[in-house]
Amino acid sequence: MTTTRDLRERAGEEPITMLTAYDATTARLIDDCGIDILLVGDSMGTEALGYDSTLPVTVEEVESRTAAVARGSDDALVVADMPFLSVGVDESETIRNAGRMLKEAGADAVKLESGPHTVDVTERLTQLGIPVMAHLGLTPQHVNQLGGYTRQGTTEAAAEEILSLARAHEEAGAFALVLEHVPANVAAQVTDDIDIPTIGIGAGGDCDGQVLVIDDVLGLSEEAPPFAEQFGDVRAAMTDAIEAYKAAVDDGEFPTADHSHIEAGLDDLS
Repeated sequence: MTTTRDLRERAGEEPITMLTAYDATTARLIDDCGIDILLVGDSMGTEALGYDSTLPVTVEEVESRTAAVARGSDDALVVADMPFLSVGVDESETIRNAGRMLKEAGADAVKLESGPHTVDVTERLTQLGIPVMAHLGLTPQHVNQLGGYTRQGTTEAAAEEILSLARAHEEAGAFALVLEHVPANVAAQVTDDIDIPTIGIGAGGDCDGQVLVIDDVLGLSEEAPPFAEQFGDVRAAMTDAIEAYKAAVDDGEFPTADHSHIEAGLDDLS
């Protein structure tokens, strides 16, 4: 099984792969393909739960989905994404929410959308035995503050802040760092500067690993971000199968005798 220590040892030596998963079936498929990390992302809000953003996602929803992913995987490191306002408001509540993901849902670690306010939180959770993956750059939970899902770290001051926060979270005990939608040259400098692995999404190829939303990879998303790549067309395959099923039922071709059985002595019920 992949551990946080394994990931730290692989930084700069071997690429790390991470994908999101929200259910046991998908988790099992991803795990069987040898992906290193399963992120139970709050992206479940838009990809699985029908919300318009990640903001409505609750601790209970993440916990339930994390438990399903943990049951469906054997080897990958399972990371629960802490949802909006579940950390940082109150220390005891933060610890309780993060602890539930490990103690009750079976996660191996949690991910925090990070900033100056999560340095102390990261240190405290780490002290208590809760591994933390930090996340800098574009942080979707701050979409209202940022004014949209825009590139981050595009000025010298903003890039320097990302580098400073990366160092601070490493010192606080984070075992890895996600860098989202930042310039590739900024991500490269962060990766070179810190010892923990960086995992990029829209951050270039110099990070120690890469992460994407599984729906984008499979071609299920109606609209994917510019930094994502569609590696399949599962949406078309599902559409074809569903339409074929409907046509078979409409035409009386399904079910056939092969799909049912006859029980002797039950032909003349009163």
